[in-house]
Amino acid sequence: MRLAAFGPHRKAVLPLGPVTLLTGPSGSGKSQALDAYGALARLAAGSALDEVFPDAAARVPEWAVPDAGGRRGFRIGCTVDGPVGPLRLDLAVQAEPSLRIAGERLSLRGEVLLATALRDPRRRSVQAAWLTGGAVGMTRAPLPDDRLGTALLPLRVAGATAGQRLVLAAAEQVVVALRSVFPCNPRPGRMRAPVPPGEGRLRADCGNLADVLRRTRHECGTRHALLARAARTGCAGPVTGLEVRGGSGFGGDGFSGDGRGGAVRGGDGGGGDGGPVAAVLERGAGRPATEFARLGDGELRFLALALVLLTGPGVLDVDPAAELLSARQALTVLADGLDRGLDRRQGAELLRLALLSGERGHIRLVAGVGEDTAGTARGIPGVSVVDLSP
Repeated sequence: MRLAAFGPHRKAVLPLGPVTLLTGPSGSGKSQALDAYGALARLAAGSALDEVFPDAAARVPEWAVPDAGGRRGFRIGCTVDGPVGPLRLDLAVQAEPSLRIAGERLSLRGEVLLATALRDPRRRSVQAAWLTGGAVGMTRAPLPDDRLGTALLPLRVAGATAGQRLVLAAAEQVVVALRSVFPCNPRPGRMRAPVPPGEGRLRADCGNLADVLRRTRHECGTRHALLARAARTGCAGPVTGLEVRGGSGFGGDGFSGDGRGGAVRGGDGGGGDGGPVAAVLERGAGRPATEFARLGDGELRFLALALVLLTGPGVLDVDPAAELLSARQALTVLADGLDRGLDRRQGAELLRLALLSGERGHIRLVAGVGEDTAGTARGIPGVSVVDLSP
């Protein structure tokens, strides 16, 4: 990812691997870098510029000087590797005096596949040119100035020539890679109360964690058991399993330990009557279960993040890429302050889970962390640490 001019960043190049941790002192731009990634993802999914950047002026670098027309803005971009090759996407956004895309370029090894430019400030469009090949060379047409042109190409390019087919394949590679993002910010205060049963897709704030555990208990037994095993590391006291119970009466529904690190199914009460469901930690024979309402903020954040890293697009509240088979889809989790409220042991366990999922090709992680977690991660093979210190 490139942040040529975005917030505090100037000519910053951030290498991203399967597990990437951004570190640095407060104000070094960790959150801004994650916001830039999330913004590219939303633009690739078709969102309008004002929806993605409601505070666009705050993204303009303080040192940016307006031109003769009073225009200021920012520039971000990325390189997306894949079957087509390393595709470079660069985006220039005008934030003042009005919000609009001033220019966009998609290129492959120096060959321009798409280029847009703001030719007439009076019109709400940019002049676009994309590769056609043959005698025509380039096709020129106006595109909206508030949408990512790369995401619009499949609607405008017929694919009749080799050049057009290359453009379509490139656009698909970039759009699929960028939009497969899940920004995650667990809010413990929203995770303690029972919740009504729903479709079991985890929201970004993880407030419906109990409902998602109800679903994974039925549909994803192996991953649910892995989560229960991780809870033994991330939660205080003995943990033999995770269980989901109806909010009224608390029937026995969920997983409990089998004494060998696995999990066995309980009854089928778990909110099946339509009442609210609540999650608990099983503590073993003769010990009362602990309701999630009694867990600390760090324990709840750990459990939510562990669940995110162990699942995938089918469980998280994201729009899966219909262009790819589910087995070939990879999801990038964005987590600002991944280690917030966690101790060193919890942070290390999350990194282990991230590497485990990364090896399977299901989940990639880009997260902002403090120096303690970054110090631990520097000694772990497979984890990339990017220091944003000035």
